[in-house]
Amino acid sequence: MMSLWPAILARTNFVYQGAGWVEGGLTTSYEKLIIDVECLAMMEALLNGYEVNDETLALPYIDQVGPGGHHFDTEHTLARYSTAFYNPLVSTRLQYANWVEAGGLDAAQRAHQKWKEVLKNYEEPKLDEGVAEEMREFIAKRKEAIGESALTA
Repeated sequence: MMSLWPAILARTNFVYQGAGWVEGGLTTSYEKLIIDVECLAMMEALLNGYEVNDETLALPYIDQVGPGGHHFDTEHTLARYSTAFYNPLVSTRLQYANWVEAGGLDAAQRAHQKWKEVLKNYEEPKLDEGVAEEMREFIAKRKEAIGESALTA
């Protein structure tokens, strides 16, 4: 995954593959795919940047709370806390004791659950019946051609 960083930082227009690859693409892993998608989403969030202005800096609220206080119950925080940060796919922000109480699943275990859930809830995209028929015909022709070439090899 980290080998994609140079391509991402260079603002590459198209990267063919990388997510989920193991051993340089010799095999793949659903768990690694999910974890890599999480990394890509974090990279996207970082590269989208952050708006910095009087409203986002919340300077009046910092003055209002003062040293030693907390911002958890300010109007500004309450309006933004659920949307201001990247919402992880498989990472966790739980404190250690809460993480253990929740089952103590590591990232690979959570990624395993996630891909199982994604496949369970998969819905095949709707295709125009004409397009679907053309695709079935193409696949049948290719299978026939591959079968014939395998017999003559």
